[in-house]
Amino acid sequence: MPALHRITGGGVALLVDTTGDDPVVVHWGADPGAGEVDPALLTPAVAHSMFDEPIRPSLLPQLARGWRGRPALRGSRSGRDFSPRLVLTGSDGDGATMTLRLADPEAGLEAHLTLALAPSGLLLVDSTVRNTGDSPYSLQQADVVLPVPAQASESLDTTGRWIREKHPQRRPIQQGTWVRSGRHGRTGHDAPVVIAAGTAGFGWRHGEVWALHLGWSGDHESYVERTAGGDTVLGAGELLKPGEVLLAPGEEYRAPTVYAAYSAAGLDGVSARFHDWMRARPSHPSTPRPVVLNTWEAVYFAHDLDTLKELADTAAAVGVERFVLDDGWFKGRRHDRAGLGDWLVDETVWPGGLTPLIDHVKGLGMQFGLWVEPEMINEDSDLAREHPDWISKPGRRMPVEWRHQQVVDLANPEAWQHILDALDAILTENAIDYLKWDENRDQLELGHDGAASTHAQTLAVYRLLDELRRRHPQVEIESCSSGGARVDLGILARTDRLWASDTNDALERQTIQRWTELLVPPELVGAHVGPTESHSTGRVHDLGFRAITAMFGHFGIEWDIRQASDDDRDRLAAAIVVYKAQRDLIASGRMVRSDSPDPAVQVTGVVAQDGSRALFSIAALATSANEVPLPVRFDGLDPERAYRVVLALPPGPHAFNQRAGVAWTGASPVVPGGVLTELGLPLPVLNPEQALLVTLTAV
Repeated sequence: MPALHRITGGGVALLVDTTGDDPVVVHWGADPGAGEVDPALLTPAVAHSMFDEPIRPSLLPQLARGWRGRPALRGSRSGRDFSPRLVLTGSDGDGATMTLRLADPEAGLEAHLTLALAPSGLLLVDSTVRNTGDSPYSLQQADVVLPVPAQASESLDTTGRWIREKHPQRRPIQQGTWVRSGRHGRTGHDAPVVIAAGTAGFGWRHGEVWALHLGWSGDHESYVERTAGGDTVLGAGELLKPGEVLLAPGEEYRAPTVYAAYSAAGLDGVSARFHDWMRARPSHPSTPRPVVLNTWEAVYFAHDLDTLKELADTAAAVGVERFVLDDGWFKGRRHDRAGLGDWLVDETVWPGGLTPLIDHVKGLGMQFGLWVEPEMINEDSDLAREHPDWISKPGRRMPVEWRHQQVVDLANPEAWQHILDALDAILTENAIDYLKWDENRDQLELGHDGAASTHAQTLAVYRLLDELRRRHPQVEIESCSSGGARVDLGILARTDRLWASDTNDALERQTIQRWTELLVPPELVGAHVGPTESHSTGRVHDLGFRAITAMFGHFGIEWDIRQASDDDRDRLAAAIVVYKAQRDLIASGRMVRSDSPDPAVQVTGVVAQDGSRALFSIAALATSANEVPLPVRFDGLDPERAYRVVLALPPGPHAFNQRAGVAWTGASPVVPGGVLTELGLPLPVLNPEQALLVTLTAV
């Protein structure tokens, strides 16, 4: 390997100086091009009253190297070997990957780092720590740390809560450490989809941005840090509880993969790195995303065969392709206080089993899906009464309940096998195409045999999903976690879709989906048309606003459409026709989120990779300060082509607050791409919480 090792992909480069015994990142960002440079020319000065050698941002920042920020590795042997000095013992790679091997024989530790730049430009970093000593080593932290250059002056991450997930927050990068910790036992409603640093004022379509995502579904930390020396780094890793990872001699810890994206074209460029990489996975869904109807907000726990058959009939009539039976089908489950853990069809409600409903649904040409929550248990259940020791807890004391439920200790092999067998039986005995896999509580005190077990529980969930998929490869699985509390690339390596939020309020969803889809491509994000009055917020929205909002995701319905008016059912069917015509574009195109000059207007689009077509939503989120709306620019189009502009879904009644409209909404004009991207088109005066859906096709 040369002294300055370079890996490249997608216009991105990572340069690592390996001349010494500590691998130092010289550059992560835009590819500076070919040509050798002496690493000594890039070595910083040594200040007065400072260590006697330059301090540079290593791939493995260590106290022993003079790094005064957060070290990447923390642990000890009962207090000893607390500060290893890991030195580079070997390295190799090619133009796209690099492997670094480091060791401290005195401390009895080895670390391996593998860095790979995908063709999309996404950087994947995998690391392991091995105990080569002759006594156990208690590992407390093993982070991945990457430097960002001095021009990164602002940070961004997301936070939130139940039914308000994935809201952005910004702050200037100053000396010190901004840490985002997740102690939920799962990813968390408030988890950052990324932690990012960027140039001043970076937005969706402009500025340089560096971002990290941790592919892990348990406790986690991510941070941005600037030292007194002026170095700025991004870091991420699993947040380990005391004693969770105790490495016996010869054992190793494999850290969760960290995904790192750089873009010179703002957050949309970062998003494209993630989307392109995910879509290139062999496991990525390749069939058109079927229109879904989920029964939850239609019937809740009131399961009745005739009612559900009528709902299925109505669903098929409007164009639904997948019918999902939600919570309430299994033994003792008439409310949320009992039944979890008893994964048997309730014969008092379903005397003929699920087969009559499944046969009816499939006879209508739809797939059948089923809700499960395998990781949870009600204390009022046969399973809890028979195996109280299978409930995860810190010792003898039971944790505080959440939604009247506790957690199955999947670190217990017998409990894990029981849940696997129960799910396997359900899928073997019933013609099920899809599982909605829910997980409805934070798990702060996960314990197995009195020891902390969040790490072991998370790995056990992964093994459970992996084995179930191996046995039933035809079954798609949705990751739901009381909405968007488990949105990460660890769970998405094992599932085919996620539920972004338990709210179907279209106004809330405009923000939730926008920021969830910074990481996750829209075809994997469940987006449903809820009832006229939102069950979570009480807001009332016209069907046009609800349908257009759901269009930019995996389209579905969560609404008792039996009770809808004939006009609403016709409008819903028309929206489904539009979705089916556009879903190949939604599942393959480049996401565009324009930096609107009016905060009351949100523009979201998908543009085909070849620029031949596009789909845009223009949504009024609030009243504008402007009497007349500002023109909207359709970013991402080919300026050298012309496009036919069509209003694909008109807004609902009372959408406009104007005496005269604008010409393009009443016609289908052909407009040069340069005009659409630079000048834009005038907007009608939309009332708040209304939207337009526009298609653009190159002619």
